[in-house]
Amino acid sequence: MTNQEAMLTMSHVSKTFYPGSPNQVNALQDVNLTVRKGDFITLVGGNGAGKSTLLNAISGNFLPDTGDIIVNGQDVTFLKEDKRAPYISRVFQDPKMGTAPRMTVQENLSLAYRRGQKRTLRFGTSHEEKVFFKEELKKLGLGLENRMGAEIGLLSGGQRQAIALLMATMKRPDILLLDEHTAALDPKTAKLVLELTNQQVIDNNLTSIMITHNLQDAIQYGNRMLVLHHGQIMKDYDEEMKKSLTPEKIFAELQELSIQDMLV
Repeated sequence: MTNQEAMLTMSHVSKTFYPGSPNQVNALQDVNLTVRKGDFITLVGGNGAGKSTLLNAISGNFLPDTGDIIVNGQDVTFLKEDKRAPYISRVFQDPKMGTAPRMTVQENLSLAYRRGQKRTLRFGTSHEEKVFFKEELKKLGLGLENRMGAEIGLLSGGQRQAIALLMATMKRPDILLLDEHTAALDPKTAKLVLELTNQQVIDNNLTSIMITHNLQDAIQYGNRMLVLHHGQIMKDYDEEMKKSLTPEKIFAELQELSIQDMLV
């Protein structure tokens, strides 16, 4: 693999919280990961496996103790979260985290459209931007193009997550991080948002990493699947290998890792 093909490279990344104390947590342990442009990776593991911690390391929520993080050829290892914003977008589990509830749909989209740009005193939406937003909302198929003046907080959780997804992908980020973004939704709405996610990733050739507890979704979506355990990547299944997987097989694998812990 050449460097040009790698959208994300993590080399020997480790992070320990509360070092030297009784509460010490080895959250990431010598993580090595190369993500190619266009990869859609699903991430599974038990509670405390380090899934969200891995995304936090990529997004700049904290700086690693050791290792390097390269995004699209740029070394972001020591860049704080706001400095990584032009390269990395994230959709969270809580629909409230990705949007400003008292602002309208149009105002939220305007903020996302200006992500990573220098702030000025001018704030508003041009006619061209309104047309663009309306077209993008129409693609979601939820009728939200007719609710651009509605406050985000008045929409359903599914509608808000769909808009949060649009906001995260509108500027075509180098990396899209999906942090259990359907976990708070009912099954029917979760399925809808997952289908929208898959479509956005495919249509825009986005490089994405998605945490999910739903093992069937982990198999169905994406072209790779990582199994995390105690901050380490235990398995990396490619697209061909995923075809032979079942939720039962993955569950058994996670159970085996837990049993090994008890035997240590």
